Amino acid sequence: MTSKSKLRARLVLIKWAKLLGIALLIGVLASFVAISLKLTTEHYEEMLFEKTRHSNFLLVVFPVFGLGMIFLLRQYVFRKKENKGIAEVFDSLKTGKGLPMYKVPSHFVNGLLTVAFGGPTGIEVSTVVASAAVGSVTHDRQSFFRKYKTEMICAGISAGLTALFNSPMAGMLFSLEVITRKRSLKSFLIMAMACFSALVMAHFLSPSDLFHVDVTHWNYGAIPYFIGFALFASLNSVYLTKSVLWFKSRPAIFSRPEYKILVAALIIGGCLLVLPQLYGDGYHGLSELFLDSNTRYSLGFAGLLATLLIVKPLLVSVALWGGGDGGVFAPSLVTGAIAGLLFAMVANHFFNAHLIPINFMLIGMGAVLSATIHAPFTAVFLVCGITGNYVLILPLLLVCVLSKIASQKMYRYNVYTYKPAS
Repeated sequence: MTSKSKLRARLVLIKWAKLLGIALLIGVLASFVAISLKLTTEHYEEMLFEKTRHSNFLLVVFPVFGLGMIFLLRQYVFRKKENKGIAEVFDSLKTGKGLPMYKVPSHFVNGLLTVAFGGPTGIEVSTVVASAAVGSVTHDRQSFFRKYKTEMICAGISAGLTALFNSPMAGMLFSLEVITRKRSLKSFLIMAMACFSALVMAHFLSPSDLFHVDVTHWNYGAIPYFIGFALFASLNSVYLTKSVLWFKSRPAIFSRPEYKILVAALIIGGCLLVLPQLYGDGYHGLSELFLDSNTRYSLGFAGLLATLLIVKPLLVSVALWGGGDGGVFAPSLVTGAIAGLLFAMVANHFFNAHLIPINFMLIGMGAVLSATIHAPFTAVFLVCGITGNYVLILPLLLVCVLSKIASQKMYRYNVYTYKPAS
């Protein structure tokens, strides 16, 4: 090997070492942001919700306080700029401008205030944008990394989701299915290194699964019901998507933003008085549903589940319309689980189907998420990751792919791809 070839090989090795080293750093920083937001939100959401059990009027007060604080912070701290969710990441990749550093505290604080004070969204989108900002800022620090902007942003996003859901595959697949179509060995390795460091961080700082669910098997006789459920899940997905987009298209109903915030908070609070299960991201209510999944059919319980399916997307839409932070990630998981339980319960009661309700709850989580964000493989590995169980991977693949196809046939857009007419 000539001296020139040796020098070239050494430079390539140095470049790879820099890229993979910065990917590890991005993974550590993004996962720290994600885990901090997750643990802080869980703590205050549980604490505040417990207070509402003793004083129901707080179910109305908390949303007013949360959305009001977000408005004040936006006006006086965060440059009077609204958080636009994942659209900010798309805009950054399209225009070439980086995500500013203030997006990390902005989404962290706003996501925390929204969910902890009862907003029925979730911290996933806040985590995605904050993690993307970590990757973006890192890429801006040295000229060598500037041509790898997309890779750095996707590394941050992948690491953030890995830390939240304990699934590196879901983190990387979300970046590839939703954020960018750029696929190369280099981008895959950068994301993989970021996810590796995020997984290590999550192991030590947030070791427990999101849900403790025991899944042992599934029945081949349920396949026809899986196919039918895919259609039901896609209907719920389209309803959620259209609800969010309908409210987004009506930003100026009120002359002053304060009125919009107050109306949104009062609507949320009024609904929480009747349906406290919808408080915050809804994961606490979902944990209780997993425990009650074998409850026998009754008209009252089925009616409650159907009501939750109708009201949850509307409250999510109102919360985002009123200035809350979040997106459709957590709402898709929650409504999917409710839809799965309702479907299995009705099928077992009226058709003697012998379905396993807990299986349909998990498959429903993946199906509605897949249909809502048009990312079936992300949904499959995310559900497997949050349960720490891959028993359902085959029916998950079937239902997630079918629900995504069905939802696109019914409505071609999702909340990320829809562009309002100018």
